[in-house]
Amino acid sequence: MTNVTERTSEPPRLHVRQRARELYRAREILWNLVRKELKVKYTASVLGAVWSLLNPVVFLAVFAFVTRIFKGGITDYPAFLLAGLLAWNLFSVSLSNGAQSVIANANLVKKVYFPREILPLGTVGVCLVDFVLQSTVLIVFFVVSGYGFQLNVVWLYPFAFVALLLMTVAFTMFVAALNVRYRDVQHLIGLAVLVWFWMTPIVYSAGAVYQFMIDSRFHINGWRLYLVNPVSWVVMGFQRALYHSSDAAKVLAPYSAPQLAGGLSVVIAIAAVAVYLSWRLYFSMSGDFAEEL
Repeated sequence: MTNVTERTSEPPRLHVRQRARELYRAREILWNLVRKELKVKYTASVLGAVWSLLNPVVFLAVFAFVTRIFKGGITDYPAFLLAGLLAWNLFSVSLSNGAQSVIANANLVKKVYFPREILPLGTVGVCLVDFVLQSTVLIVFFVVSGYGFQLNVVWLYPFAFVALLLMTVAFTMFVAALNVRYRDVQHLIGLAVLVWFWMTPIVYSAGAVYQFMIDSRFHINGWRLYLVNPVSWVVMGFQRALYHSSDAAKVLAPYSAPQLAGGLSVVIAIAAVAVYLSWRLYFSMSGDFAEEL
């Protein structure tokens, strides 16, 4: 007797162009979901969206205090920290919340048909809104403090942002699909994000890591292993685009803006493939979401 797997609501294979058109037609659903999530997030909150602005401010205050006490050795540490922190917030919060995106909307999945990809994409959309709000903190700080921007390197920012967005979508869709079937994923994500944060040059300088690796027995191979982390490339791209103090050559990764643009282009290409693969996985599992929930 042949085993037959019954699927619900979705065809057996992903056809990218057809599915992309379907997602485009459902863009109003996506927008409504983002609005709903934002409204729920700030319901009965006196400060509302100000809480999103406070996140980087609190990080900034705490780490600036710590580095001042322990002499962190970075001249304009607030500017350095903000350059990488906002990118990390978008990535990490999308992963953490995205893992719950399908489960949190179980009633919707069971009752209504819509492209299921909208759920993790909606999580990324909410985090993008927070990213824009938090970026205002960075812009205001840079302008008010007189730190400013340098046009000869700020052009690297779009490269880093595109790489960040593609990676975020890929990983969020991946964990959202797995967490429906394997609920341990949501707990694993919390640990992974914690380790990932400290393995990425956000609160410490990439230049210090490079020098440590070169001086150690690992030499250049240790540095190459460190760069396997794709988020490091994104953070280093943001830092190179925004941080331009007198010690930038020592603090930042030992790459020029064009070299980082080349590295980020590779990350973008790999992330685009990862989006496709995670999309295929998500799509292949989404037809069974209603039964598994």
